[in-house]
Amino acid sequence: MNSSHIAIPSILKVGKGALKDIGKHIRSGGMEEVHSMEKVHSMEKAVIYFGNGLIDMFGRDVMESLKEAGVTVLEYRELDSIKIEDIVELAFSIDPKAQVIVGLGGGKVIDAAKYAACLRKLPFLSVPTSASSDGFSSASASLTVSGRRTSVPARMAYGIIADTDVIKSAPPKFLYSGIGDMVSKITALYDWAFEADAGCTEINDFAVMIAKKAVNSFVRTPFQDIHEDLFLRELLDSLAMSGIANEIAGSSAPTSGSEHLISHALDKMLEQPQLHGIQVGIATYLMSKVQEHRFQRVNTIFTDTGFWDYVRTLDLHREDYERAIDMAPSIKPFRHTYLHEEKCREKAKQILREDAVLQSIFR
Repeated sequence: MNSSHIAIPSILKVGKGALKDIGKHIRSGGMEEVHSMEKVHSMEKAVIYFGNGLIDMFGRDVMESLKEAGVTVLEYRELDSIKIEDIVELAFSIDPKAQVIVGLGGGKVIDAAKYAACLRKLPFLSVPTSASSDGFSSASASLTVSGRRTSVPARMAYGIIADTDVIKSAPPKFLYSGIGDMVSKITALYDWAFEADAGCTEINDFAVMIAKKAVNSFVRTPFQDIHEDLFLRELLDSLAMSGIANEIAGSSAPTSGSEHLISHALDKMLEQPQLHGIQVGIATYLMSKVQEHRFQRVNTIFTDTGFWDYVRTLDLHREDYERAIDMAPSIKPFRHTYLHEEKCREKAKQILREDAVLQSIFR
């Protein structure tokens, strides 16, 4: 018998006005099994963490919805720290009567709330206000450890509530970041297969299928404007599916390859790196050229969505990406992506210098 068990969200609500029904969604999630197989008998007492400035924007709607549903808010506050020591202290100051932790905002507050919930073994409700990456659905948190951003194990969200009206009100750069992060699954999956061919890992075919279906569904979505509800739902659904692919694989391999290594290297090198998905998107196009795999599709989606137009407004330097390529293997030395081979790093740097699309975005 197959005794494998994977965690998937028990609540998934993506659409217009979803935030105003947050109380109803929380109450409907009671009596479900959570990740360690214990029962959640009730989620009537909540702790809510908001991103900076978001209490003023969304606090009233959230509080009214919870009150109408009979959910008591034990504590609510804004969070701006992702230092691991701050989150540990926060976690163990949570009221022992708490039955659910809600993180509402961008990646930082969701990562902090997710990790706090993991430490306290409480269900976590992820409420993203932007679609800048797949972090809202992942089972890891990006926190600051000894001064460096580090991915630490957490838990898959018990529930995801994403309001497309809220998502479309965020600055466009966050949508472009989400587009870049979503399209990166194309090169990440190719890296994973390359790694398996080299005898360095084993492929989980089901995780590949989920990740591939997610990215293919997204890139084939018809749209006239990236703020359309259909486009936003597809983006959010596909990012959520990416988190499930990672859960199945037991690692981030299905959704994070050499393109992510370049972005992580830039984060370490640069005083002010760009949004994660922006860096990842640029590196995805570069690596699709190195892999000679679907680079026309990547270029088309970035052109049609306006991703490249936005990137051209940034002050990007080719030398930074060249250095990041050389640093990439050291980010995850236990992996074997294309960039772990010197000939591929040299090819990547040559493409950086000669490719017309990349020449148009770098100084």
